Amino acid sequence: MRNRTTLQTASVIGMQKARIKLTSPDYARLTDICAKIQDVAVRTGAKHSGTIPLPTRKLVVPTRKSPAGGGTESYEHWQMRVHKRIIDIQADETTLRRIMRVEIPENVHVEIELKDAK
Repeated sequence: MRNRTTLQTASVIGMQKARIKLTSPDYARLTDICAKIQDVAVRTGAKHSGTIPLPTRKLVVPTRKSPAGGGTESYEHWQMRVHKRIIDIQADETTLRRIMRVEIPENVHVEIELKDAK
């Protein structure tokens, strides 16, 4: 019994919990980056909770079609959708370094928040 508990506490000491928040207007690139991060977590054997989708934010901009003031008012609606994902990983330092080496396109924004594992 003693050996099991000491091994479990020793393995948890070097572990950190990382919450990775990904946002992008491009859905395909976002899912590709999420798959790459999960692949790194699986290869290193880190515990992770899969890609958690958050609500998509729609930014709508109505613009008037005609430049002049005469006539009927007709509008065009332009929109940009911002997709968000969260990945939680309980990993050691080497796993986090491998995750940071993943190439990320310009239009994908990544935030990594670290917490001590409890």
